[in-house]
Amino acid sequence: MQQREFDHTGYLKTLTTRPGVYRMLNVEGKVLYVGKAKNLKKRVSSYFTRSLNRRIQSMVGQIANIEVIVTHTEAEALLLENHLIKSLKPKYNVLLRDDKSYPYIYLSTDHTYPALSFRRGARRGKGRYFGPYPSAASTRETLQVLQKIFPVRQCEESFFRNRSRACLQYQIKRCSGPCVGLTSAEAYAEDVQHAVLFLEGKTSQVIDELVTLMECASQQLDFEQAAIYRDQIKHLRRIHERQYVSGEGGDLDIVALAKQGGSVCIQVFYIRAGRNLGNKSFYPSAPRDATEETILQAFVSQYYLEKPVPNEIIINQQLAEQGLLQEVLSRQADHRVRISSRVRGERARWLKMAQGNAEMALQARLSAQAGMEERLQALQQALQLPAIPERMECFDISHTRGESTVASCVVFNEQGPLKSDYRRFNIEGITPGDDYAAMAQALERRYRRVKKGEVALPDILLIDGGKGQIGAVHDRLQDLGISGLTLLGVAKGVERKAGMEQLFLLGRRAPIILPADSPALHLIQQIRDEAHRFAITAHRQRRSKTRNRSVLEQIPGIGPKRRQRLMKQFGGLQELSRAGIEDIASVEGVSTALAEQIYHAFHDKG
Repeated sequence: MQQREFDHTGYLKTLTTRPGVYRMLNVEGKVLYVGKAKNLKKRVSSYFTRSLNRRIQSMVGQIANIEVIVTHTEAEALLLENHLIKSLKPKYNVLLRDDKSYPYIYLSTDHTYPALSFRRGARRGKGRYFGPYPSAASTRETLQVLQKIFPVRQCEESFFRNRSRACLQYQIKRCSGPCVGLTSAEAYAEDVQHAVLFLEGKTSQVIDELVTLMECASQQLDFEQAAIYRDQIKHLRRIHERQYVSGEGGDLDIVALAKQGGSVCIQVFYIRAGRNLGNKSFYPSAPRDATEETILQAFVSQYYLEKPVPNEIIINQQLAEQGLLQEVLSRQADHRVRISSRVRGERARWLKMAQGNAEMALQARLSAQAGMEERLQALQQALQLPAIPERMECFDISHTRGESTVASCVVFNEQGPLKSDYRRFNIEGITPGDDYAAMAQALERRYRRVKKGEVALPDILLIDGGKGQIGAVHDRLQDLGISGLTLLGVAKGVERKAGMEQLFLLGRRAPIILPADSPALHLIQQIRDEAHRFAITAHRQRRSKTRNRSVLEQIPGIGPKRRQRLMKQFGGLQELSRAGIEDIASVEGVSTALAEQIYHAFHDKG
């Protein structure tokens, strides 16, 4: 379709001076840019009456039509602009690739024994929500900390209702066992109350109450209970020291931007009730010549509109429309919201730290493995996940006809393989060749550590197999009290060729089949193949070690020292197997009778 020059002169004559939103469209009707204005005629005219940079000139040259929506106020225009940018994703706007939802900690208050759990998305259901937290990892870390201090259950309701005996969480002192009546409703309510106060940032109040309870228990000579209170106080004081932000008692976010070339990183630190909940990095898509102020203005609009807003937002750039943003956010939040850029003292130190973190995160991103972000985004879309996964684990089993069974666990994050978190498990006490039992043992050993807070819980758990395998894994995780992750089975296609894999999600009947050139499929294949490689390597090492030593280890009277002497004397098992009884008996510490046993172990076929 031939581009016809847009008659801006005639169009501007009819344009209103009222506030509103304008959309610039090309000849195909695709939106190039969305903007808002206090005076539509004045703002749109500026694109045709002033000197423009090359990027804006290029955009203006593609305009075939301009559509406007008139609003009552500039504040209404800002809200509408934000909605249209998120839904239309125009090429020339700054775009925030934002998660669909943010994690919260949920307390099911409509229950005699309330549960704490990880929640995303709309805040439905009776109960209390604490957050939002910067990431799934920080939310789960807080839940693990709470379990260590206050043994409030974190299991699903179906799991809770069907218990006949206490689960693993009770055994490792992460739950008080309300499901089978091992605690009273009063004692449980006390733990819930203290957990809530902790989540509200009232750690000092919790400590004061626990000190009183500890003193009462000591006076009643209940020293065991007093020791429990003492340990809770000790843990809380450590957390309070680590998370407390000096001089702050409310909710605020610290936002800093770093820009290098066409790449941008925005770092957000979350302070809630005076506690530092952690930070998160954002990488908005911005035109190369966009200023830092323009990008930060777009970020604050797109990020905070239509979600909970803290009392204060500290930023590292003064914004032209700072007052308008404060007005709109205050109205949305139903409380006063202040945006500050000129701060002193402790706040200036925190802002400087956020700036440094943004710069380091941007450098790490620029040097990270190419294409990882694209693959993760594609995976999120393919599996319809609420957010881009931050941590993925994959298990695989390797053995030779049931011999020397080894399970592997590999871990990937936003940068790719996280080899420091790889683990291998030597499987014992199962029927040789029973892969289900091997997987169950590996999962229990791995996720016991997760429940203890020693290892982070993944967002996605990949299993080599189909419906049967993920069903068995789900049952095992239920027994362990693990929930809140996505189970993905990766099964080979009909011809067992790469690129024809079938993906199975728990609860979904039909498999997902991705195109062979899909970045999401490439990431899944990479993770699965890495788990397979790691499992095979571990199995071969174990099998080699077993075969080299099993003959000698099975002979009574040969310990590590004698075995070491024999191996050194003969240079290995192969040469030892060729030796006669007299030669073997010549080794220090080996009698003639023992030498005969060694000789017959190699030569008797039984």
